[in-house]
Amino acid sequence: MNFTRWSARLPGTQRRAAARTDTAVSPDRRGDSRGDTSVPTARAEQLTDDAPPVPAVDDLPVRDVLDRVPALVALVHGPDHRIAYVNDAYTAAFGVRTLGERAREALPELAELGLFPLLDQVQRSARPRTLKSRRAPDGRSYTFTCTPVTEDGDRGVLVFATDVTDHAEAAERLRASERRQRETAVTLQRSLLPQELEEPDDLRVAATYHPGGTEAAVGGDWYDVITLGGGRTALVIGDVMGRGVRAAAVMGQLRTAVRAYARLDLPPHEVLQLLDGLAMEIDANQIATCVYAIHDPNEGKLVYASAGHLPILVRDEMGTVRRADEPTGPPLGTGNWVHASGTVPLTPGSTAVLYTDGLVERRNEDLDDGIAALERALAGARGTPQVICDRLVRSAGVTADHDDDVAVLVLQHPARTGPERELFRNAALDLIGGVEAAPRARAFASGVLTSWRFPADLHDLGVLAASELVANSLQHGTPPMRLRLRRTDRRLIIEVTDGDDHLPRRRRAEPADESGRGIAIVATIASNWGSRRTPGGGKAVWCEFALKP
Repeated sequence: MNFTRWSARLPGTQRRAAARTDTAVSPDRRGDSRGDTSVPTARAEQLTDDAPPVPAVDDLPVRDVLDRVPALVALVHGPDHRIAYVNDAYTAAFGVRTLGERAREALPELAELGLFPLLDQVQRSARPRTLKSRRAPDGRSYTFTCTPVTEDGDRGVLVFATDVTDHAEAAERLRASERRQRETAVTLQRSLLPQELEEPDDLRVAATYHPGGTEAAVGGDWYDVITLGGGRTALVIGDVMGRGVRAAAVMGQLRTAVRAYARLDLPPHEVLQLLDGLAMEIDANQIATCVYAIHDPNEGKLVYASAGHLPILVRDEMGTVRRADEPTGPPLGTGNWVHASGTVPLTPGSTAVLYTDGLVERRNEDLDDGIAALERALAGARGTPQVICDRLVRSAGVTADHDDDVAVLVLQHPARTGPERELFRNAALDLIGGVEAAPRARAFASGVLTSWRFPADLHDLGVLAASELVANSLQHGTPPMRLRLRRTDRRLIIEVTDGDDHLPRRRRAEPADESGRGIAIVATIASNWGSRRTPGGGKAVWCEFALKP
């Protein structure tokens, strides 16, 4: 094959036939509008005489240029890509190649790189194509540019390979660093999430967390389930804005604070108020959304407060799904906002879903459309909370390469029937009158515990605890007063409410004191005890006894 017939111009060169004469100025050309041409002509003649001749690109020997180029160059022609030329750099990298042979047999390195389909495409389209950063058999990385060349109707392809090994290695080091950073963030994130969810007596709960698939998609999503005592349960889900280790660290601080504030048994809006101030102290530039909710089985509803978070979805036993989207305040960390609590029914047979925006938010789609799709998926989802979790995640199209992290918390208030229903019982007595209410309360508690077939020792402890709590309420509280007994499959709960909001505290009574021992007695005999203020004013004091399996 005659190489001169297949000579090709390097990219960026242009034909300049008159390059050496462009610097000369014609004597006939006028210098300016006044007709004075003597000075420009003299200057032009001086430049022409002094400047050395500049060779045009077309005057350079192409083969000599390509032989000296440090990049790898090969020229193939015809439909079977026969070798017309390889330069010295190509030979040094892959060895001597025989001209005229088919490239598929003579250039196996191109076959390993998957370059032949690209050569066919370049010949058919007559348009150049580039294949970036491919690792060759010699261990180095190249970027291949394939340019079509044509001579007398015969089509060929000029293969130009640039060594990008240093760039490829630097990019790989960067990717490895990002992978390590992501793994660190994921590990931190998972370690800060609850390893095992607490199991409330009256609720069935399940949660799932999916980190984002991209290097920077690990964020600050979190969830938690906190048993408050007295049969009540706090549920929380949140999302720290941002990505990486910083967002996960802020999330860990907020989650720890939520658990601490939950022990105060405050209303949801007051918990968010405290979290708002804490978020500003942690990082004034960091904000987070959060929903904090409390379930009380005696009231059959979910009391919640939202700081810029997505609405809770609740499906009732008839399959109707509703959004709990009011009231909603700004995200945590913004300050100067008074949050408010709202309620949504959560009766037996209902299912509620708390989630982060990664489950419903998509690029180029309205957020309400994503929430509506989640509502439809929840309406048709049946089974255990874990099954519902998995179905919702699948229906949202969350995969391993999802561009945002996702947290989902599902809770069910099961409708119990048959023998299981006998393990969940309630009884209540309004305490009317003065001191005579105490013996009525003892008699009521004794009768209820006997009907629930508790053993004698637990029966006596329950009557004693009810008596002390009622006596404390009669002495320090105000009407209305109410005694409530509740049993689950795991504990007996005794609670007394009254209209005074002063919370009792356990104190050490002196030997000569005639009072002050009631709460101390309750705390000694019960597994747990506590008190809280009720939303309408007043307080509730409770204790619980663990039941043997």
